[in-house]
Amino acid sequence: MLVGISTATYFTKLVTENSFSVICRNGGKIAEVFLTTYSEFEEDFGHLLNEVKGNVEIYAIHSLSTAFEPQLFNKAERTRNDAEKFFRKVLRVGQIIGAKCYTFHGSTRMKKTQVIDPVFFGKRMKELGDIALEYGITLCLETVHWCAFSTPDFFKAVKEYAPNISVTLDVKQAWQSGYDWNEYLDVIGDRLKNVHLCDHDKDGNICMIGKGVFPFDKLIARLKEDGYQGPIIIEQYAKDYDSYDQVGDSVQYLNNIIGGIYAH
Repeated sequence: MLVGISTATYFTKLVTENSFSVICRNGGKIAEVFLTTYSEFEEDFGHLLNEVKGNVEIYAIHSLSTAFEPQLFNKAERTRNDAEKFFRKVLRVGQIIGAKCYTFHGSTRMKKTQVIDPVFFGKRMKELGDIALEYGITLCLETVHWCAFSTPDFFKAVKEYAPNISVTLDVKQAWQSGYDWNEYLDVIGDRLKNVHLCDHDKDGNICMIGKGVFPFDKLIARLKEDGYQGPIIIEQYAKDYDSYDQVGDSVQYLNNIIGGIYAH
């Protein structure tokens, strides 16, 4: 099980293309690329990333989802079609850089009264998953408390309509949703293709991995037991740390657990 780092960890501190040298320095051998704005959705940017990524394997892509993803589910055909153009741009960048997965938010839950129909959502996810496969990429719906997949039961209702999609488990989003990460894994099953990690203290405040109370040893044991084959990706916010070396400490902490040297 490889420990990776998302370029989102450096967002606002480094531009995307300058993240790879720091990822290498921090011990990351695999990465998820967070495309932060429209200019990064272009083919030329994908070629630039290939030039600068060095020995870092790019496993997944992730876009600034609010830029277009919610409109992929809009009932208006013109709006939906325009969003698909951006969707394909992101997929093309992912194809250029060799990404296997696309971490995807989809519809948002910005209004407390908003109800997302799992049947409509699932059927649309099947269509979008088919488009992603045209580029050799698996669409991975992420557990996000303010988006479609905000509860385990939602995916339970969706997955039969979208057999071609997989899942990114974000442990931060799981606790922010008010559910235990095990409940998500019980529903996700063999659809899990990616995992996002950070830590939190006893009050729920986000902190660096190994500095809080999240049971990473139990998570890694569960992933191994379930036969998970993908990486575990560190995804912190820039405000969570003062020095890039702290991200490197997180990589080492997780590698110690994977190797059987428990850090707590």
